[in-house]
Amino acid sequence: MFQHTDLTIIPIETPTLGDRSYVVHDGELAFVVDPQRDIDRVLTLLDKHGVRLTHVFETHIHNDYVTGGLALAQRTGAQYLVNGEEDVSFTRTPVADGQVVEVGGRMRVTALATPGHTFTHLSYLLSDTSADGDQNVGVFSGGSLLYGATGRPDLLGHEHTHELVRHQHASAHRLADLLPDETEVFPTHGFGSFCSATQSDATESTIGREKESNPVLTQDEQTYVEELLAGLGAFPAYYAHMAPANAEGPSEPDLSLPSVADADELHHRIEAGEWVVDLRTRTAFAAGHAPGTLNFGLDGGFATYLGWLIIWGTPITLLGESADDVAAAQRELARIGIDPPAAHATGSPEQWSDRELSSFPTATFADLAQVRHHREVVVLDVRRADEHDKARIAGAVNVPIHELPQRLADVPAREVWVHCAGGYRASVAASFLSAAGRNLVAVDDTFDNAEKVGLHLVGPEA
Repeated sequence: MFQHTDLTIIPIETPTLGDRSYVVHDGELAFVVDPQRDIDRVLTLLDKHGVRLTHVFETHIHNDYVTGGLALAQRTGAQYLVNGEEDVSFTRTPVADGQVVEVGGRMRVTALATPGHTFTHLSYLLSDTSADGDQNVGVFSGGSLLYGATGRPDLLGHEHTHELVRHQHASAHRLADLLPDETEVFPTHGFGSFCSATQSDATESTIGREKESNPVLTQDEQTYVEELLAGLGAFPAYYAHMAPANAEGPSEPDLSLPSVADADELHHRIEAGEWVVDLRTRTAFAAGHAPGTLNFGLDGGFATYLGWLIIWGTPITLLGESADDVAAAQRELARIGIDPPAAHATGSPEQWSDRELSSFPTATFADLAQVRHHREVVVLDVRRADEHDKARIAGAVNVPIHELPQRLADVPAREVWVHCAGGYRASVAASFLSAAGRNLVAVDDTFDNAEKVGLHLVGPEA
């Protein structure tokens, strides 16, 4: 929470998607910036602080999550402010560059055009009008100026990337030139979101700090453009569905649990090609799971990777040790527009299967090094291509995790040792290989250990 005299700024973290929303209030009235779809979190905060919501601001039509802006405005009677140039299917209060919105007696919000992440991106400058001569408090920079980075310019298609990246450079400089160094920066993306061009460990910053450390403000335009574009990797496939959903005006999600499925129904759903997703940890899944189920543990990038890999529209059934686990997964999926689930079940795999359970061993890179001395195995690297190109185990086969469901036939027909950078993606991949009947070992280890235990790594020049 950030405090400026009597103004309070409360970030709402969504770490699994790498985003922040913000609630800002003066003790009586409040506004919100870039709310996620599960608006109950916002409503709870408003009630806790005893304030009334009057305005909801959207910095841009988001590509990495489904907004809760329209639903929140409808629920509370607040104005919903969206750039008037956006092509949307709902009624909103249009806002434009330079427009000033007064929120109560002391909060002034000024819209600033900051294209780059999208063409119509707006940032919002908050000023405290109770101070002598007004005082700039902070800028809500959305997907424009991030901590040590900027938003990606390539999400609207390759044909727009080169124009947008130059807009992004100009927009960051506009904010840096316009605002005092002490102005706080409050971005929406950049905390692990693939909407960020690069990542930073910072959790707060100011315009002054960004001037000292952010490449967009320390490099000339051409250097910034070349280095940013060279560093862009793949982004989740589900992003293609987010902007259209947000332009339609998403509804508030129904987070009530779906119907309960027994072992027979789960078997039929798997046979029908539906996804039955085991939410347990990768260690528990490897030890025993219902045949044909897929492992996307709640302890990792659950929604990001499930949304990335699934064929959009495939029914999903959720398996969790508890109803709370299922509810957490359901909330995560609703944030990216995958809802409602087809069914759910709780308990253990013995209750979820009418057949003998499947399992596979797990190992470390040290184990892999030893095995390669004795027999030939397939080393399957499911990291992204850019990760694999930087450093890889000699002889490893690279099938990025987001391509694996459609490329299982590309994995050589021998014993497979599957790895990633830390174990989570390898466990997802292992579940697909297990469902396909492959003989496999999941490497649950940090890739930094590979070279330490004698595995020969090669880099870009190889």
